Amino acid sequence: MSRHVAVVLAAGGSRRLDGRPKQLIERDGEALVQRALRLARATAPRRLLLVVGARAMQIAAVARADDVQVVRNADWREGLASSVRAARDALAHDAAGATQCLLLACDQPALELRHLQALLQAAATATSGCAGTVHGARIGIPAVVTVARLLQAQPQGDAGLREVLNALPPDQIGQLRAPELVFDLDTPLDLAEAARRGWIDSQQG
Repeated sequence: MSRHVAVVLAAGGSRRLDGRPKQLIERDGEALVQRALRLARATAPRRLLLVVGARAMQIAAVARADDVQVVRNADWREGLASSVRAARDALAHDAAGATQCLLLACDQPALELRHLQALLQAAATATSGCAGTVHGARIGIPAVVTVARLLQAQPQGDAGLREVLNALPPDQIGQLRAPELVFDLDTPLDLAEAARRGWIDSQQG
């Protein structure tokens, strides 16, 4: 059995997209929130959590599946860290015996399963038990952290677990480079570029 749980962070309000929910933008006819859950599921986690906030009922309905536990983040306007805290609190009640937590968002449309699998492998051999994706000079999500570190974390603002990851000695954390994952969906220009690259469907309505 796997040693990890998986958390998909999908609570953002898509403010710079004029409120258009990036979670429901499609790639190959599949909403990005569904795609993120599918990729996370394919890593065979012990538990699969979806953190929702803005448009919670709509997104939860689209993502509904028997194996998905929906976690409501009432503080989603505070930024990504609030979603990490919501996941932390849910896992504090029941981590299903897992020792690691895989965290991913649904607004990196170039994400593929092989990257998540590589993160889990890198974390398994890292001294800290953690691994993350290199974004320029920083390490961020998708990432794997130990459940113990997650339960102790007090993230603030829009940094998520970035401060926790980057506080680790570089030689103790697995670091994976994936330049395409620097690209996320924040603005209409991002949507146009993602469509040009084939990362989202061109007809987004």
